[in-house]
Amino acid sequence: MKFIYGKNDWKTLDRGQENCYLITNGLGGYSSLTMIGSNSRNDHALLMACTVAPNHRYHLITRMDEVIELDKEKFSLSSQEYVNHAKNQLGYRYLNQFMFEYYPVWVYQVEGIEIKKTVLMAYDENTIGIRYVIHNDMNREVKLTITPQLQFIPKGDTLSTDQIFEHKNNAVFSNGIKLNYLTNGKVTTSNTEYTKDLYYGYDARDGREAIGVTASNHNISVTVTAYEEKVLDIIYSTDSIAATIEQMIENESNRLTGLVKQSGIKNEIGKQLVKSADQFLVNRDSTKGKTLMAGYPFFADWGRDTMISMVGCCISTKRYEEVKSIFRTFMQYCKKGLMPNMFPEGGNDPLYNTVDASLLFIGAVYEYYLESNDLAFVEEAYAIMEDIIKWYKQGTDYHIKMDTDGLIMAGSGLEQVTWMDVRFEDILPTPRHGKPVEINAYWYNDLKIMGLFARLLGKEDSQYEELAELVRVSFSEKFWNESENCLKDLVSGEDADNQIRCNQIWAVSQPFSLLDKEKERLVVSKVYETLYTPYGLRSLSKNDKAFKAIYGGSLFNRDMAYHQGTVWAFPLGAYYLAYLKVNDERPEAVKRVKEQLEALEPCMREGCIGQIAEIYDGETPTISQGCFAQAWSVSELLRVFAKLEKLEV
Repeated sequence: MKFIYGKNDWKTLDRGQENCYLITNGLGGYSSLTMIGSNSRNDHALLMACTVAPNHRYHLITRMDEVIELDKEKFSLSSQEYVNHAKNQLGYRYLNQFMFEYYPVWVYQVEGIEIKKTVLMAYDENTIGIRYVIHNDMNREVKLTITPQLQFIPKGDTLSTDQIFEHKNNAVFSNGIKLNYLTNGKVTTSNTEYTKDLYYGYDARDGREAIGVTASNHNISVTVTAYEEKVLDIIYSTDSIAATIEQMIENESNRLTGLVKQSGIKNEIGKQLVKSADQFLVNRDSTKGKTLMAGYPFFADWGRDTMISMVGCCISTKRYEEVKSIFRTFMQYCKKGLMPNMFPEGGNDPLYNTVDASLLFIGAVYEYYLESNDLAFVEEAYAIMEDIIKWYKQGTDYHIKMDTDGLIMAGSGLEQVTWMDVRFEDILPTPRHGKPVEINAYWYNDLKIMGLFARLLGKEDSQYEELAELVRVSFSEKFWNESENCLKDLVSGEDADNQIRCNQIWAVSQPFSLLDKEKERLVVSKVYETLYTPYGLRSLSKNDKAFKAIYGGSLFNRDMAYHQGTVWAFPLGAYYLAYLKVNDERPEAVKRVKEQLEALEPCMREGCIGQIAEIYDGETPTISQGCFAQAWSVSELLRVFAKLEKLEV
């Protein structure tokens, strides 16, 4: 899918900063700026390198200052907001077009001069390539000067004006980092100059530090004579530079095209989601395997997010070797039946504060088996899956334990172990201690899956089938909310039990049904009536007194709204799968889902282009919030497209 924007999309500086691009390098590094080339966040960077994959990220190049000189007149192509708004750079006025398919492309025009700019990253390297094609259709000479704005600091920090930058032998040195460069332009060095008042409007919106500092110590220029076209290439890398810009363009285009072909998905939105999914799949140096980033620009890789995201991002796209690499990493670190929620950094132990990662692991192995028929891997993972069931039955950390009714309970005190896990100091906005509905849906399905795997591997299966039946009966008795014709969110004896939340949809979307068909239909109907939006499901009904209509402001305000009505994109995938299920996957149901999914195209034009955000406001979900690119948002909707492909064969 090719996204094309024009001058009507950046009528003002504010409008031009509404959308951004994202390209990644498979290491956790990335390049992301607004579509007019500005930084509206501290985490926007032309080159965000990753020195130890995937979380040791360094903000190296913020952006490029770009100036056209025509006779004695200068035209800035750069756009940037400053604390002193009178200083704002307004180069977007010369921007005719922005395009994104495999990488971002800008087309500028200054009088009779056209400048086409392309930015791309080399895969598996901390390398950024920038190409300027300058077409001079005038009878005058023109000069283009590029000045890189540098930081060389850990992601999220603010540059100090005491930091020293050096330039020698085609490299920039600062803060212990060497950044090599290669260019066919003319390089001019200078004393380090600091710009101290960049303004990050989107950080200000969220109560984050909103002022940035950059440094510059060299520029690169090219002169184009009358009626001439020249190409200026610039490559920066923490590695030695081997490939040319042409090779980088060819390599990345071919790589992404190959991934789309491998997936077999034919829908145009689905194809774009395949490319979007690839941006989350990265190396993890500490485990020597693959992992999935939860979201850009804020999140790292987490166990729960990975187990949800890998089904769509890796299994639906047929990236089976990556699937097994991720599984094996988690299997290696499974402890007392728990999968890590956060992996070790700098010698630290993993964190295991999640009740659902282990349950989701078994479900993901099942989905992998269905797609790949790889029984050998099921046998490899079987002992770990057995161990998970054993520990959940007898009890493990974080008060996770099976009750006498067969249902799983989890959490106590200040523990937050489901995906609704916000804690602000001693405040738990969404305490879900007790028996969460989705956890018990996963538990039942895992027991059914283990019974199936046991039979396939010639093992005893009766313990799983007998326990699954007890869970099914208990679930139906204790979770059904007769007055609302839907499922309770919790069984805990508290008022929150009867809140109408999106978690119930997973009790229907799972492959093995806990409820009879009529009750499943009622759940899907209730979710559509109270929680559905085209960009996601509300985390809490609008009719609930605790509902928060808007997500934003200070960290406290954001945390209080995070799971109290805020729209989340990723449960939307489960909703569509559940809808297809309760309607017996009939053609008219397939048609309805396809029509509703068409709303994703405008969704993917807003925020991070080609991506799906983490969250939206609960009342009117029009502006992406949180991470502008979220793995499980992409994954769960990609699963739906993969399902539709099968139903239409």
